Amino acid sequence: MFKTVKDRVWAFDAEWIPDPVAGKLLYDLPDNTPDLDVVKRMWKEGGATDEDPTPYLKTVVCRIVSVAAVDRFESGRKAKLHLLSLPRDLDDPEQVLERNIVSTFLDKVGQYKPQLVGFNSSSADLKAFIQRAVILGIQARDFCRRPNKPWEGDDYFDSRNSEASIDIKDIIGGWGKATPSLNEIATLSGIPGKLEVTGEGVAFLWLDGKLDEIVAYNEFDALTTYLVWLRVAHFGGHFTTAEYEAEQQLARELILSEIENGKVHLKKYLDEWDRLKEIVK
Repeated sequence: MFKTVKDRVWAFDAEWIPDPVAGKLLYDLPDNTPDLDVVKRMWKEGGATDEDPTPYLKTVVCRIVSVAAVDRFESGRKAKLHLLSLPRDLDDPEQVLERNIVSTFLDKVGQYKPQLVGFNSSSADLKAFIQRAVILGIQARDFCRRPNKPWEGDDYFDSRNSEASIDIKDIIGGWGKATPSLNEIATLSGIPGKLEVTGEGVAFLWLDGKLDEIVAYNEFDALTTYLVWLRVAHFGGHFTTAEYEAEQQLARELILSEIENGKVHLKKYLDEWDRLKEIVK
């Protein structure tokens, strides 16, 4: 169980797809090979079967296409929430570039030093950002800065001695199949899990040019990660029951505000949350 809740928390989630450039380089494929064919070859080399045609690939060979986070910031005794996502402008070719997404995220983490919260983030999401940053030749000095002693500052590279990064899966997980997925722990807690799209479908959305749907799905997962973190934090005594209910209301107000500002896809998330609340009491 985590011991602290910092004044600034980012509950985040990233989406990545098999990188066609990596596939062409690693398997010596012609430059004109269609991306779909490259991705299928990568899945084949990754152990694809009839039962699992899109196996989980090493993050190092995957391209990060989106990242979203719920930003909880305490000002005095009052908390405020913001929903952040990259790329911000899907019509801007520069913002869509992986280099921009990775460098912006790591730079902002290094600047604001939030307590990162994820699900399977210590071995997947964070490692993916680090690996891809190295590949892309990105410098992230502030993110990488480490204290001389554990108690002297945030350390995103030391999950055992620092709480700069919290992985919910490590807290609630068991051995092997005993470990719940984010969808399972969320849905059974009355929190929306997967809505239509799954992680395996992200690559096909990208191949079809549907980045807007990937970002929407990414925002769903970030909200789910945040709400599950709230529940775990309540379990650990960081919020009283009354405070926990108030925090959930803040999240609801955030979603309503984002819907009013044009993110109509979040209406689906809110409707599912209301439906589950009627079932899970």
